[in-house]
Amino acid sequence: MSLKKIGALAAVATLGLGLAACGGDPTEGDAAASDTIVVGSADFPENEIIAEIYAQALEAKGIKVEKKLRIGAREAYIPALEKGEIDLLPEYSGNLLAYFDKDTTATSTEQVDDALDDALPSKLEVLDAAPAEDKDSLNVTKKFSTDNGVTSIADLSKVKDLKLAANPEFKTRNYGIPGLEKVYGIKDVDFTAISDGGGPNTLKALLEGKVDVANIYSTTPSIKANDLVTLEDPENLIAAQNVIPVINKKKASDKVEDVLDAVSEKLTTEDLLDLNGQNQGDDKVAPATLAKQWLEDKGLV
Repeated sequence: MSLKKIGALAAVATLGLGLAACGGDPTEGDAAASDTIVVGSADFPENEIIAEIYAQALEAKGIKVEKKLRIGAREAYIPALEKGEIDLLPEYSGNLLAYFDKDTTATSTEQVDDALDDALPSKLEVLDAAPAEDKDSLNVTKKFSTDNGVTSIADLSKVKDLKLAANPEFKTRNYGIPGLEKVYGIKDVDFTAISDGGGPNTLKALLEGKVDVANIYSTTPSIKANDLVTLEDPENLIAAQNVIPVINKKKASDKVEDVLDAVSEKLTTEDLLDLNGQNQGDDKVAPATLAKQWLEDKGLV
C-alpha cells in the first residue's frame, strides 16, 4: 500500500473519527489482561479484514482476544502499540519501515525484512511476513500485454510512445517516472496525472485505451474484475509491502507466533483481491464473515 494511501488517513486519526468507529480511543485506559491479545487495525476495510483473520485464528486456538478496530493511521496506533494499549496489528512492511526510517533504501522483501529488525522500537517486533502485498503496481489490459509481449515493467522499454496514468506524485517519486528511467531505461513517458488513487477514472483511461499502463494498488478489486495484467517488477523498483504482523513483545508468546505465522504462510495477494472484492462488491460482505470463511477455506480453524 502506498504512503499516500496510509498517510491520507492521518487526518482521520487526528480528528478522532477512526477512533470513534472502534468505540473509543485505544490510547486511553488500562492495558488488557496479560492473557488477552488486543487486536487493532488501521481505518480501512482491507486492514480490518486481516485483523479479523488474526483475531479469529487466535481465538480458535484458545487465546483470549479483544478487538479495537478501525483505529486510524500509524500516528494513532503505533504509540498505542508501544504503550501496550493494543498488542497486535496487520501492517505493510515497506511503509512500516519508512515510518521508522525515512532514509531507507530497502526495496526487496528480504531487504525490508532485514531493515525492519533494526528500525523497530525495542518494545515491538514483527513476525513472519505473508506473500500478500498491497502496494503500487503497474497494470495493462490483457490485449495490450498479448499484442506487445509485455508481462513485466522491463518489457515496457520496447513500447514506443508509452502512455501512463497515475496519481500526480508518480511523476516525481523515486518509484515513478524517475525510477522507470533509472532502473528500467524507460524514457519519454507520456504521463497523465489522475488524482483518484488508481480508482475509476484511472481504470477508465486504461480500458478506453487513452493510456497503455495504469498505476493501481495491487489488491484493488478492479484488477481481477477487468482481467488486468499486473506487471512483474524484477528489479524491485516499487518497495515490498508484504502484510506483516507487528506485535508488542510482551504478548509475542510462542503460541501466538505459531498461530500468526500459519496465517501469514497462506495469505496471498490473490486472497486480498478476492476478500476486497466481496467486501466492496454488491453483497458488501462484512470483514468478520470474510475472515471466518477464509480461515475455514485454508484449514486454519
